[in-house]
Amino acid sequence: MALFSLLLAIMIERLKLLPQAWQLETLLALYAKSFFGRKQLTNDLMMAIALILPAIAVQVLAWFVAGMFWGILSLALWVGVSILCFSHLKQRQVFKQYIQAACRGDAQACYHFADELDPYVSLDAVSEQDLGEKVGQTVAWLNYRFYGAVALYLIFFGPAGAVLYCTVRYFSDDAKSRGIDLPLVDTALLLLDWLPSRLIALGYVLSGHFSLAFARWRQQALCWRCPARDVISEVALAAETIEFNSPTPICVQSTISLLQLSKRNFILLVIGLSLLTIFGVVV
Repeated sequence: MALFSLLLAIMIERLKLLPQAWQLETLLALYAKSFFGRKQLTNDLMMAIALILPAIAVQVLAWFVAGMFWGILSLALWVGVSILCFSHLKQRQVFKQYIQAACRGDAQACYHFADELDPYVSLDAVSEQDLGEKVGQTVAWLNYRFYGAVALYLIFFGPAGAVLYCTVRYFSDDAKSRGIDLPLVDTALLLLDWLPSRLIALGYVLSGHFSLAFARWRQQALCWRCPARDVISEVALAAETIEFNSPTPICVQSTISLLQLSKRNFILLVIGLSLLTIFGVVV
């Protein structure tokens, strides 16, 4: 079910069939507002409940529908949760606007949309080439956050695992957007990101320039204090040989190269999942 759910969810997400009202971020915002409110989430216990309640609800539902109607309901649950967890329409739209601005030569708009891709980190690009490189690293990071990490949690922990990661990620982003600190969130996200970020970064090593990327991965992989974003972005940059002699605009040459690397890495993940499915490690 993991392989089928993953492929179907990616296809639907790429076709942009899920409207904004059904994006996971929209549903989690409604969940947080309806059940908790902003003041209650400053309490450690309430924050912990808010983080784990959606995952518990999904797991209980998975137990309830297990085996019913020849497993059709379980498959529908896997597919439905996968579609929600892989949805990130806002980021796709901003990236499309960045590419369109680059193609029409609007450098100022490129800087603007680049900042919107990940508003919680300042790019501080000093040139168009530097901008393309940093946006490429941001794209690698976003691919990890919205594809790679979610896929790993779905594969090994089922729908509940994917929902748990996405819930913690949402509260982290929401706290940053409002300029506040929520208890437990940063620690939980650090723990949830530690191993998956190293695994996805290893995929970049195997998908790109092995010797340079492996040297960088070896420096970062066992460092507990290295943020997941640094592990992903630095290994991805080391793994890809960027061609600057192409006709594409300077500010997207690095970006496109790193985007292609992220796609190859995801293909590698799907191949690995296929092998695990064939040998019965995952279902």
